[in-house]
Amino acid sequence: MLMKTSAQSLTDQLAARFAERVRNRLLAPGARLPSVRQCAQQHGVSPSTVVAAYDQLLAQGLVEARKNRGFFVRDTPPARAHGLPAEGSRPPTALSAGAAQSVAARSSSLPVNATALIRGMFHKVSHKPQPGMGVFPPEWLESTFMPAAVRKVTGTRALQEFSLQYGEPLGDAGLRRLLAQKLSTLNIQTSADHIITTVGATHALDIVSRTLLRAGDPVMVEEPGWAVEFARLAALGMRILPVPRGPDGPDLEVMARYCEVHQPKLYVSVSVFHNPTGHCLSPGSAHRLLQLANQHNFHIVEDDTYSHIAPEHATRLTALDGLQRTIYVSGFAKILAPNWRIGYLAAPPHLLEPLLDTKLLTTLTTPALLEKALALCIEQGQLRRHAERIRTRLDAARARSVKLALAAGCRFAAEPVGLFGWVDTGVDTDALAQRMLDEGYLIAPGALFHAARAPSTLMRINFATTQDAAFWRVFTRLKASA
Repeated sequence: MLMKTSAQSLTDQLAARFAERVRNRLLAPGARLPSVRQCAQQHGVSPSTVVAAYDQLLAQGLVEARKNRGFFVRDTPPARAHGLPAEGSRPPTALSAGAAQSVAARSSSLPVNATALIRGMFHKVSHKPQPGMGVFPPEWLESTFMPAAVRKVTGTRALQEFSLQYGEPLGDAGLRRLLAQKLSTLNIQTSADHIITTVGATHALDIVSRTLLRAGDPVMVEEPGWAVEFARLAALGMRILPVPRGPDGPDLEVMARYCEVHQPKLYVSVSVFHNPTGHCLSPGSAHRLLQLANQHNFHIVEDDTYSHIAPEHATRLTALDGLQRTIYVSGFAKILAPNWRIGYLAAPPHLLEPLLDTKLLTTLTTPALLEKALALCIEQGQLRRHAERIRTRLDAARARSVKLALAAGCRFAAEPVGLFGWVDTGVDTDALAQRMLDEGYLIAPGALFHAARAPSTLMRINFATTQDAAFWRVFTRLKASA
């Protein structure tokens, strides 16, 4: 709220609020600021105060005025364009340069972009629980066993032995052995020699992309899908081919058309507790997908980031395929310690050396001390018990959150399972996102999870952070005035 009793004028306070959002990418390049009248109503100030604040932003070079259109965040150089599927039943074709630039412009014009959610983890919008976050609250992850494990592996001798030289290229051998054992419980048969540790799961995905793809290559991704994955692949210059994701799996007809027209080399999938819908791949879809991969000679990278809260019996492509065309990726940021940045991948033997070369070129090796601490947590069963506690707590939080969301007039576009809910609000969540920011809440509007990123009434909620009625009261009030 703007404070009339503050030493700062209302104009300065309003200008500072928008400036902070622009600098933290909570307002993306190309985003349109509220009209003068809308902004005045939202903040309870006069139109002249808004005009003066926007003038300050103009003077700072943060926004630009477009005649008869309003004020917009200044554009940055356009990102490399993505390919998009053709509408209807026509086979997909590559976009022309002009059409691709149009799509890129639409993608950058949303109020909250992909990296805003990441920046929101570092630049706190407020101390309130954040519904748009992709991780568990810190208090859920607190433990005594993690500090104890770190202390045990960081004695003087260990520090000298492991810190004064580079670690093993593949990663700590003890951790890789334990990871191979864990994968066997998911019916994924591999050995420690076919596992590479990484700086988090995102780094593992990046290693795969940089090894198998070159700039301009087409890559199939699920839509809706992980906003950061769209942004990461686009930044590498890839042509993104969005594949509609349904309750049972990807739209195989769309994938087949892509294969005929574009010959993609890679498909990126979250088979279990898909982000943002929570869908899990069915066995039938998995078999047909693997047949398509064999027929058209593309690889599949399976991101199993949510494995620690998912059922072991869930269908995983890697288990069915036996690591022939599949590459398995996972990590521990969601369940243990986001800042430890420990992830890993399991790969077919013929890809191991190229993937390892890419790891060495990007990070050399990974920190052995934290890998050894993690190995200790796994070996002593502490991680398993911790994950069980998290799952129990999440089940209770989900039940409360679902009840509150339904009472607020929302409906679930997918069955509420896992960490995330895919919620239809009935209003434009892009516009709602800026209103919620004024109240100290960062939401994840549905447009973020689509490559073309048109306005949407959907939003992704984190069940762990939306079980508080206070958020839903604010949501209901702002939704009613939308």
